[in-house]
Amino acid sequence: MSLSTLRPAVARQPLSESAEDFSARLARLSAILAQTAADYDESADFPHDNFRLLHEQGLTALTVPVDLGGGGADLAQAQQVISAVAKGEPSTALILVMQYLQQSRLQDNHNWPAALRRKVAEDAVLDGALINALRVEPDLGTPARGGLPATTARRTAEGWRISGSKIYSTGSYGLTWYSVWARSDDPDPLVGAWLVHKDTPGIRIVEDWDHLGMRATCSHEVIFDNALVPLEHAVSVSPWSQPQAELDASALLWMSVLLSSVYDAIAQSARDWFVDWLEQRKPSNLGAALSTLPRFQETVGHIDTLLFANRNLLESAANGHVAPAHAAQIKYLVTGNAIRAVELAIEATGNPGLSRNNPLQRHYRNVLCGRVHTPQNDAVLTSVGKAAFAQRQPKGLRP
Repeated sequence: MSLSTLRPAVARQPLSESAEDFSARLARLSAILAQTAADYDESADFPHDNFRLLHEQGLTALTVPVDLGGGGADLAQAQQVISAVAKGEPSTALILVMQYLQQSRLQDNHNWPAALRRKVAEDAVLDGALINALRVEPDLGTPARGGLPATTARRTAEGWRISGSKIYSTGSYGLTWYSVWARSDDPDPLVGAWLVHKDTPGIRIVEDWDHLGMRATCSHEVIFDNALVPLEHAVSVSPWSQPQAELDASALLWMSVLLSSVYDAIAQSARDWFVDWLEQRKPSNLGAALSTLPRFQETVGHIDTLLFANRNLLESAANGHVAPAHAAQIKYLVTGNAIRAVELAIEATGNPGLSRNNPLQRHYRNVLCGRVHTPQNDAVLTSVGKAAFAQRQPKGLRP
């Protein structure tokens, strides 16, 4: 199967298909993306060809509203696509997650000027343009732990001059729009997002992303040196003394479900390779395939049970059957199950599973990256524990 095999099935609005046809198209897409996954892992190049294909298939604008030409997808449909893409090539899927998260709520965010909201959406529909939030900084680290950004937006007569550095910028070279977390130079600084186009003078990308896994995300450092943007590109800012929540409960649920789906799909790919290997491997002293041994059957059963739990949790959450308050727990459980599932396959295969000519080691390197996404495990469990104590009724003093 090749890119040209899928191209005749292009539909700008895939949700007009039957559910069965859409699922079948996604399965073909997974297989195509899997053909070059090892190449992207080796080269760590941005997967431009993959995104051209996704755009042709009407999938880069899947969460853009229908009245703007997008797919108008809900969380369940977005989750289905992310899972399919990640099963083929997970770095592509992670970049697409960021696109879906940004676009899914954009038109409801009235902090943004209406013309800019429309422009970013139409670019995605017409050109497959990607957007992501650039937040992490070399000194501060993840903003989820608190603190002010060092990246500064300085107000001038011409517009805002933005200077600073952002690391772990998922998508870097492939992005058209950067949503840059920064602070103004006011005494009570404005803090939030400034919208910057990739072609703005004063932007430099430092190719420092040389990670163990998810290598084709090209999460390089992006440096802004007096990059000039119009005043209206302070799209979502508020005074530091009166901060606004950046994500509501629904947005947190979207983030948790879609991010977790990437790593669950990696584990699915690892499981499929492992099952195939067990059926094909026939040691001469056994005279039968390894799949006939109870030990390996038990391991596959353990893996499938972990992934069964993931599938049911993700589908339940995506279809509105899990309260958004449990979003962080979904991420904790699904990514933990995915990592454990791949570890089980690694343990059972021994040297073959760690051989560079087998994909299992690549799946293992990729799935481990699930731990680094916000919220991290310690923050999840501490928050859940605090909530447990906060919900308890205070007891009277004992005599």
